[in-house]
Amino acid sequence: MKNLLILFNSLFLASCSLFGIQSVKEAGYVVLKDDAHIQIRQYQALVVAQTEVIADYKSASNVAFKRLFDYISGSNKKQQKIAMTAPVIQESQAEEIAMTAPVIQEKSGQAWQMSFVLPAEYTLSNAPIPLDAVIKIKEIPSKKTAVLRYSGFLSEQGIEEKTKELKIWLEEQHYMPISLARSAGFDPPWTLPFFRRNEVHIDIE
Repeated sequence: MKNLLILFNSLFLASCSLFGIQSVKEAGYVVLKDDAHIQIRQYQALVVAQTEVIADYKSASNVAFKRLFDYISGSNKKQQKIAMTAPVIQESQAEEIAMTAPVIQEKSGQAWQMSFVLPAEYTLSNAPIPLDAVIKIKEIPSKKTAVLRYSGFLSEQGIEEKTKELKIWLEEQHYMPISLARSAGFDPPWTLPFFRRNEVHIDIE
C-alpha cells in the first residue's frame, strides 16, 4: 500500500509538471503594474547559485543546468540537498566598452550565465559552498523589473523576439531600462510547450 501511494504521488507530481502546474516555490515579488502578459514587479533581494558556460544557447543551457542541479542535489561541502525554487534565470554575458559617447554594450563571444534562485532562508553566509569552483553564490539586490510572459519552447530566437516586444512596450510606457534582457524558465523540459511559463526580464529605473 505504501509503495502504491509513493507511485501515485510521483505520477501526480509528474503530471502537474507536464500540464504546467508549478510544484516548486517561486522567488518573492510584488506586482506594481499588470498589463495583460506584461508586468512591472518589485523583486525582493535574492541569493543565487550562478555559473557561466561558453557555448551556444542550447549546449550552454544543458551544461549549466546539470552543473547547478548537481549543486542543489548535494554536490556542496555540507552535502545538503536544497529545494528547487523558480525561476531558472539565464542571460547572455555582455561586455561594456567605454567610448567618448555613448557607452556601447555588446555580446561577448558565446558566454551564457545561468542562475538557480535559492530558497529564502539562505543567505551569503549560510548557503552551502559548491564543490565545483565554477559555481558562485551571489546576492542580487532588490530591484524593479519589467516582465513579459509567454509559452512555448525556450530558445535564443524566442528570447530575442520577446525582448524586442518588451523593449517596445517599455519605450511606449516611458520606462528606462537599466539592464540587458534575461530569460526566466519555470517548468521542467518535459512540460508540454503550450503549458510552459517562460518570461523575459529587464530591470528598470
